[in-house]
Amino acid sequence: MADHGIPGTTIFDGVMARKGYALNKMCYSFNDPGNRAAFLKDEDAYCAKYHLTAEQREAVRHKNVLEMIAAGGNVYYLAKLAGIFGLNVQDLGAQQTGMTVEAFKAKLQEAGRN
Repeated sequence: MADHGIPGTTIFDGVMARKGYALNKMCYSFNDPGNRAAFLKDEDAYCAKYHLTAEQREAVRHKNVLEMIAAGGNVYYLAKLAGIFGLNVQDLGAQQTGMTVEAFKAKLQEAGRN
């Protein structure tokens, strides 16, 4: 994965779009409440239906957004999956910065004071 001169940042380009197609297609399917329920009922079967790679499947199993991005996930599609997992914006920000949720919230509050 190239960082394109931005250390620690995965650029969603054509290569990543092709790599993440199955994962992003699955996440798009979560616009339908019935699909969200099917995923929650049998996560493995639902992922298999979309032919996720082993890397993508592990990232989903770990509920780790950074792993999903590295596996080609686009954050706009991943937001649907994060919601199914009960993750909110602060949870995602904490994962992306490597901080605890509490530390990330405190950082946001501090930034709002300045």
